[in-house]
Amino acid sequence: MPTKQKKATEFTELPILPVRDTVLFPNAILPLTVGRESSLQLINELKEDERFIAVVAQRDPRVDNPQAVDLYQIGTAAFIHKIIKLPNQSLFVFVEGLQRIAVLEVVQQEPYLKARVQQLSDGAPEEKSADFEALVRSVTALFQQVVQLSPTLSDDLQTVVMNIDEPARLADFIAANLPSLSSTEKQELLESLDLKGRLERLHRLLAREVEVLQLRSKIQTEVQDQVTQSQREYYLREQMKAIQKELGEADEQQEIEELRKKIEAAGMSEEARKEANRELSRLAKMSPAAADYHVTRTYLDWLLALPWTKISATKIDLHKAKEVLDADHYDLEKLKERILDYLAVLQLKPQLKGPIICFAGPPGVGKTSLGKSIARALDRKFVRMSLGGIHDESEIRGHRRTYIGALPGQIIQGIRRAETRDPIFMLDEVDKVGRDFRGDPSSALLEVLDPEQNAHFRDNYLDVQFDLSKVLFICTANMLDTIPPPLLDRMEVLDLQGYTEEEKIEIAVRHLIPKQTEEHGIKSPEQINFTHEGLRDIIRHYTREAGVRNVEREVATVCRKQARKIAEGSTAQLVVTPDNLRDFLGMQRFRLETELVDRTRQPGVSVGLAWTPTGGDVLFVEANAMKGGKGFTMTGHVGQVMQESMQAALAWVRAHASDFGIDPDFFQSNDIHMHVPAGAIPKDGPSAGVTMVAALVSALTRRPARERVAMTGEITLSGQVLPVGGIKEKALAAKRAGVLEIILPAENEPNVLEDLSPELLGDVKIHYVKTILEVMDLALEKNPAPPQSANARAQASLMRQPTGPPN
Repeated sequence: MPTKQKKATEFTELPILPVRDTVLFPNAILPLTVGRESSLQLINELKEDERFIAVVAQRDPRVDNPQAVDLYQIGTAAFIHKIIKLPNQSLFVFVEGLQRIAVLEVVQQEPYLKARVQQLSDGAPEEKSADFEALVRSVTALFQQVVQLSPTLSDDLQTVVMNIDEPARLADFIAANLPSLSSTEKQELLESLDLKGRLERLHRLLAREVEVLQLRSKIQTEVQDQVTQSQREYYLREQMKAIQKELGEADEQQEIEELRKKIEAAGMSEEARKEANRELSRLAKMSPAAADYHVTRTYLDWLLALPWTKISATKIDLHKAKEVLDADHYDLEKLKERILDYLAVLQLKPQLKGPIICFAGPPGVGKTSLGKSIARALDRKFVRMSLGGIHDESEIRGHRRTYIGALPGQIIQGIRRAETRDPIFMLDEVDKVGRDFRGDPSSALLEVLDPEQNAHFRDNYLDVQFDLSKVLFICTANMLDTIPPPLLDRMEVLDLQGYTEEEKIEIAVRHLIPKQTEEHGIKSPEQINFTHEGLRDIIRHYTREAGVRNVEREVATVCRKQARKIAEGSTAQLVVTPDNLRDFLGMQRFRLETELVDRTRQPGVSVGLAWTPTGGDVLFVEANAMKGGKGFTMTGHVGQVMQESMQAALAWVRAHASDFGIDPDFFQSNDIHMHVPAGAIPKDGPSAGVTMVAALVSALTRRPARERVAMTGEITLSGQVLPVGGIKEKALAAKRAGVLEIILPAENEPNVLEDLSPELLGDVKIHYVKTILEVMDLALEKNPAPPQSANARAQASLMRQPTGPPN
């Protein structure tokens, strides 16, 4: 050893042995494996009594042939005690660190590095102060504590460290034996030439190691307290969870990284991305067994599944759109024009917000199917949501995540199903939304159906804004009265009136018959042929509706009958005519023409026109007078408004009794009864006012109503006739019933000119009136009917009943 120390103080040049991930401290003995060609040559060329080298750590351990720039400047002069040759031609050497050195200049590159070096002092202070002594003792105590807590360090190290008197040697010994230090931290300690600074740095590292080991011990204690002999698997999982919770040093799971990449690629808004990253951070710290783990994961899945930036990249073709709409639906010209107008504007301005359209009309006129055709014409995804019977606001806005099983509302779910943020979204039956203690869904729709607000729609579940401004919302409704005014104000209402008889025939030929024959496996016209006369008879005598659903059902019934014949072996073609319809559909259900004539033969009966959610209909109003005492009875399940119309009609008739030759004292000694047949059906509204006056005047003057004349209009006590709604539906109902003349308020003339073409009216004549007196001149016969006894009236009624099969 004296010879070694003597030579250690004399060297000025040393061969350099580069090492990876290893730092050699003075006074420490370290085993090294040498395998590089240059390093092997260095060891082999050393003389037996001059085995002095410089051990210097590499900056990057991945470099296989390091040069001077790849090495740290500070290393350790070392003496090789023993060299062992291994079977793989590499060497195993034991080196002892002697002293810190600084590499001044590389004097040889090949075959191995050799440098001029300078020996460095250990930095011990000349005078040891009380602070320095306290620091040395604190470092010693912390290391002893680390030895006690660490399961990998031998307890003998406590004795060794107590016997080291030199502070510099103490610091190097501890640094060399602390396994938790990284190579970078060890190199920093080696390069720390000030002993006090080196001890302070080592003190911080030891304090951190003590804290980590204490937490480890605490975790093991906590977990072991919960473990039983039969719960070993549970113990391992709890230990892993506790380590992740306390240390926070576990690697990110691959799934978390994949989610993070998806969030960055999803194109979310800034608000949504921040929320997603916040929830992902929470998820990364959770155990999969935690109660909130699946809730958070489901939330992230919903955020990632939404089409934040995806839109339909299709070129608008107005000609193709028109062809699709014409192919799918007959007539409905106004609606087709509105859709084509929207497409034209969208072609000129792609940033256009989607309009909110409401199709209002009776059942069976094609509202829902028109929405599908619009989606096909625009080449967009179609989403349909039925609002009928919905009572819970959460169906629209979603549930908050605090609830078990919470999900977004149907709006967001529909957008997810569409996989694009500009689908055609149909809200079916918007007039049938309910309201109860769970909320008001129609109020929740206010934001959805407002183009100025829906760009910032916030679902309760997502709790971030989602842009709905590109969605084309289409609502459908049978009647507008039940829709709240604020909601109705946000929609552009397009009316779909009922179809005429000719339109129904055309629809049946183009759409219904091909659809039903295909569904029933029948070839048309080879095996079944519907004549226009046969279809007209089905529409007139077997259905009474504004749409075509019942027509389709009757056509399907005939197809089933023919399918059965074909299945039984018949090959004859079936030609459907009015003569053989009864064999398939039974007795005629409606005979409106004969009913209209028969019921108005007697005075006191007039024909009105009514609007219903299923279209228009004719309405009979009857009046009768009998001996009594100023009584006025109203029957027929009539509503409050209709009762008030009856009272107004009676008041006007009494005020103008002299104009019709009625004794003014007649009302003092007689009772009057007004009745609206079909008493099981509720009726209300003011539009039957003129019909009630006509019935009263007819009953009191014995002037019967003119044949096939119907009327509608609201009355005032001053004798004015006010306009009413539903003109097209009422006119179509009158034509279906065989009415030849219709009396309408003069102010409704623009409605007729706009909605009813001459071809649509056919032989029906329209009279426009302003006063009730004009109505009486047009509605009633000029002369009273001859009086008849009860027996004569009954006999006449019996004679009018048809004796043969109905036409």
